[in-house]
Formats: sequence, structure tokens, C-alpha cells
Amino acid sequence: MKDKKFIILLILFLVLLVGAFFGYRFLTQKYDGDTNSASNQNVIKAPDFTVIDRNGKSVKLSDFAGKPMVLNFWATWCGPCKSELPAFNKLHAEYKNDVQFLMINLTDGQRETVDGVERFLTQNGYVFPVYFDTKYEASYAYSAYSIPLSIFIDKDGNIVQSYLGAMSEETLRSFIEEIR
Repeated sequence: MKDKKFIILLILFLVLLVGAFFGYRFLTQKYDGDTNSASNQNVIKAPDFTVIDRNGKSVKLSDFAGKPMVLNFWATWCGPCKSELPAFNKLHAEYKNDVQFLMINLTDGQRETVDGVERFLTQNGYVFPVYFDTKYEASYAYSAYSIPLSIFIDKDGNIVQSYLGAMSEETLRSFIEEIR
């Protein structure tokens, strides 16, 4: 009796293995394809938007075309955002000749104001370029519904990577190196 159960279980297991093998082959042939051509077909151009610089002037993302860019969506009330700002400040100083940093503050005029952000930047000694998204045009263009959110754009204006959450200096550096 035990031998009969064992044989039935062994046959069922073998059927399962054969089904998994053929199912895997089918799915990989159907969805895998040539990864190089697939990635070339999935190039996403960075959407343009308008924000306000620290002098109150309207600035478009396209104004910085031709140079790799790092976009970072943040706010002073966001703990994870504040934790990564020292790394952004340090790497901005290091890469500012090669990479354009756009630190996009989600400025709603109530919880986050231009004056409040200016005080925060001065108190912390941050010198990276800050832009105010007062109309949420940039936030909508990049679906920045959770922050911090960083977007890495190559010199041709293509989105290369995005990262949701606070980054360490090492992670930020690796993404910057990828777009340089």
C-alpha cells in the first residue's frame, strides 16, 4: 500500500515538473525576446515642465537639455527627504560641472512655502539648485505622489532610472555615474 502511494506521488511530482518546464519555456519565448532591442524600444523621453527658481523666474526642464540631469522631488516636512539632502549637497558640489541637479520642492503655499524652504536651506547650508513646484506641474509630469523621488536623465533627455525613497550617498553616486 505504501509503495502504491509513493509511486502515485512520484508520478504526480514528475507531471508537475514537466508542466513547469514547458510552461517556463513557453513564457520565456513569448515575453523574453531580445533584451537589447526591447530596452531600445522602451526609451522614455523626460516630460518637460515649468517650475520657479529661487529668483522667482520660470524655468523649464528643457532649458537644461544636453546635460545629464538629476531630479529630486522633496519637501522640508519629509523626514526621508531631509535625510538624503546632505548627500545631494555633497555630490552636487562634486558633479556640478558634469550633471545638472534640479532639487524640486513641492511647494503648496501652506505646509511648504518658499520663505520656509529658503530658511531651511540657509540653516542647513545647502547650496544645490532648488526649484519650487508651486503649480505641481513637475510632480504631475513625473507622478511624484510619494517622496523623496529621484529621476535620472541622460544627456539625450531619456529617463534612465528612477528611485523612490531616501538614497545613501553611494547609491546616489552610482546612479549619477550611470548617466554621466
